[in-house]
Amino acid sequence: MTAAKRVDGLDWAAMVDEVNAFGCAQTAQVLTAAECGRMAKAYDDERLFRSTIDMARYRYGSGQYRYFDYPLPELVGELREAFYPHLLPIARDWADKLRRPAPWPETLDEWLELCHRAGQTKATAILLRYGEGDWNALHRDLYGDLVFPLQVVVGLDRPGVDHSGGEFLMVEQRPRAQSRGYSTTLEQGHAVVFTTRDRPVESTRGWSAAPMRHGVSTLRTGQRRTLGLVFHDAA
Repeated sequence: MTAAKRVDGLDWAAMVDEVNAFGCAQTAQVLTAAECGRMAKAYDDERLFRSTIDMARYRYGSGQYRYFDYPLPELVGELREAFYPHLLPIARDWADKLRRPAPWPETLDEWLELCHRAGQTKATAILLRYGEGDWNALHRDLYGDLVFPLQVVVGLDRPGVDHSGGEFLMVEQRPRAQSRGYSTTLEQGHAVVFTTRDRPVESTRGWSAAPMRHGVSTLRTGQRRTLGLVFHDAA
């Protein structure tokens, strides 16, 4: 079975409910262990990437990540293409609730063409690598004026075997209330779908946007690698 078919076969009704409720949801397995291994090894092939970021240098945390260059590896492109149509209805629903524009067309290719016309032409798919003591500060991945409101991260290593710690974190700034945090242990080959910047929250006054940020807790032992899929390109 291909990765695209695994994505299509996810329980999307349950996923939508969870993303709406919490701003994030972990999927069932979308990559095999062998596919995870090949993707993790790709980190060492510098020809695949347009830039490398040392997180400590920019005070983003500690660790390293690399932005893929176009053309993307086949598996990375396949996953982005597979997730987009399932995330699109959520994006449009959230835009409607928050009374925002919904500029996203039916296909990822059409959406990326709009990004490129706006000067956002750089690939944003990334591989991240954490070692003992590394972590990722809470942040949002906004690379230009055009933004897709959901993104995906796929675990490539085995928690409890290849590493300990390194949980995926989200913090929600709730309207007129203290912030709320979420922690997810990202299993190998599984993905987390999560909001890029905020999610709609209903109150007696209607819908409002609750800002959210994501990060990674400190890795206690081992090595943790993940594949990040952002659905808008960078300026």
